[in-house]
Amino acid sequence: MGRVVQGRALPVEAARLCEALGAPLALVEHLERVHEAAVKITEGLGSRFPALAVDVEAVRLGAAIHDLGKARHLGELTGPGERHEIDGPAMLEAEGLAPSIARFARTHARWSEPGTAIEDRLVAWADKLWKGRRDEALEAALAEEVAAATGEPPWAVFAALDDVAQAASGQVAERV
Repeated sequence: MGRVVQGRALPVEAARLCEALGAPLALVEHLERVHEAAVKITEGLGSRFPALAVDVEAVRLGAAIHDLGKARHLGELTGPGERHEIDGPAMLEAEGLAPSIARFARTHARWSEPGTAIEDRLVAWADKLWKGRRDEALEAALAEEVAAATGEPPWAVFAALDDVAQAASGQVAERV
């Protein structure tokens, strides 16, 4: 359950953090869209792979807070930069967010590093899909992980992920 901010529901904790950190409207709207994509992704994966162990609530909340470090690094709202990724987890923890969720502020851009979980890759995927972008390396990593976890053939997993991606983006997305 969430609080409606600008017409879309964010988890209550994410809305609280947006207010506490003084997140500008453009950032809140971005977080709403990525959260929306994460909801569609987790619904699609849950439907297609019910035995897949994924912390759905962590993915959804992670998507809703992943860029909140930009509230402190406003230049990164419209330009490149990674300061929001570096400072984000500590900012969020200082506001009372659990480290297990605050990590998404860092891992959404570092999904390929050792030690990242499927949840980290799913937040990164939602951050791409909301705008119709596809990332072949990220999707290949997800397909491999889901195939290994479910015993399904990789080609079948990749096809299912393609369906989930199209539903999450609301369009036929372009691969990059």
